[in-house]
Amino acid sequence: MPNNKSTEKRMRQNETRRLRNRVHRSGLRKAIKAFKAIEDTETVRNSYPGIVSVIDKTVRKGIIHHRTAARLKSRLSRVTKES
Repeated sequence: MPNNKSTEKRMRQNETRRLRNRVHRSGLRKAIKAFKAIEDTETVRNSYPGIVSVIDKTVRKGIIHHRTAARLKSRLSRVTKES
């Protein structure tokens, strides 16, 4: 247990941030899975900008690293080109 007030506050803040990050990270994962599940070529091409937007938002919020985002977008763009 923390011994002073500032440490107690830091614990509360960390817990709040952890839960918030978890929500955004799971939302990103769900969006990527939904994108990969699309089978129609035209729909994949039309929804690619939307998934890129979701990835970029998670980077701006500090949930994932910008290079991780670049890797994800690159892999998803390959899926777009193949289909």
